[in-house]
Amino acid sequence: MVSSIDIHNYFKNNYEESRETFRGLLSKVQEVWPEAKLHQHSIGENEDNTIDVIYAEATSSNDKVAMLTSGEHGIEGYAGAAVLHLFVDRYLESIDPSTTGVCFVHAINPWGMRHFRRVTENNVDLNRNYFLEETDIPYDLNENYEKESHIFLPKKPLDLISKEKTELYEALSKGMMNEGYKGIKQAKGMGQFQFERGVYFGGYEEEPSGSYIKTWQKHLLERFNHVIHMDWHTALGPTNEVTMVITENHGKKEDELKSTYGMENIQVYSPDDVKGDSTNYFYELRDSEYPSTSLFSALFEFGTFGTSREAELREFTTIILENQLYWEGTEHPESREWVREELMNMFYPQEEEWKEAVLKEACLAIEALLKEEGILQSSASRQTF
Repeated sequence: MVSSIDIHNYFKNNYEESRETFRGLLSKVQEVWPEAKLHQHSIGENEDNTIDVIYAEATSSNDKVAMLTSGEHGIEGYAGAAVLHLFVDRYLESIDPSTTGVCFVHAINPWGMRHFRRVTENNVDLNRNYFLEETDIPYDLNENYEKESHIFLPKKPLDLISKEKTELYEALSKGMMNEGYKGIKQAKGMGQFQFERGVYFGGYEEEPSGSYIKTWQKHLLERFNHVIHMDWHTALGPTNEVTMVITENHGKKEDELKSTYGMENIQVYSPDDVKGDSTNYFYELRDSEYPSTSLFSALFEFGTFGTSREAELREFTTIILENQLYWEGTEHPESREWVREELMNMFYPQEEEWKEAVLKEACLAIEALLKEEGILQSSASRQTF
């Protein structure tokens, strides 16, 4: 039984504070894996942005490895970093270091985390940027998005927020059953690969961040018999609950996964509907080059707005207006402030109730998955708050 927890110890205010805290976890990891190392990889040239990795191989035989990643979508990395910190504090003693390694990744998209954006410095949604070959990037994929690009592409500075919201709500609401709404819903899953200033842009080429993470994915598949990967995100799913999102390439249907892991919220997606996802790429890489390696890779999302149609409209409105503000600016301070607050509400809510739910739900997901996969010893005491 764990007593009440100081959430402020886990949720940080800015990227550099979060990174410093993560780097400080190395000494704790070294108490279990003395050979653990911190790897720092610079991204970009204008700022001190790094992807930080704490990595340790098993001390005797590389049977299994737990890979926990955060910050693929920048601003979402604050909750992810909190989970990595929690994992190091609470679960290392339940892992057998002789047969199990660990790989913790802080801020896959450090620029986005620093600037509180989902995308990279190139406006790329990093989780639509992972392909086995760059020739696989589907440049002309989303016809509906192209037809309704006047909604999705920034053309002018942000006006008064009340006016912008009304116009956008009307455009999206009217488009609920037409090509425009289908276009952005499709773009959310499939990405779009034509408009570099548009929302859900998957990129014209591989992002440096993705290239670096691919080297780790390949390394783990080479070095271990069994790889278990938990990629932490925010926004999707029921409010204050965790949702597992996994490609059908894993091989199990939704009801089978729920039965195996005992989780309530699980979504299985088709690679036909979601392009460039990093976890699906993991499976494609395994199937292509390491077919004998066992792999489990999934996203774990902490819900914010919820799952209603109204929540979906709110999400699209936030994403579109934030993108417009970034590219075109505004003369209205209240518009800038509304977008900033709404973006935080969507990806990094400041309410203590949500932060407590993140830690509680993270424990449920970690224990459900990692006990079943043999990472945590089954005798590990359940963490409660």
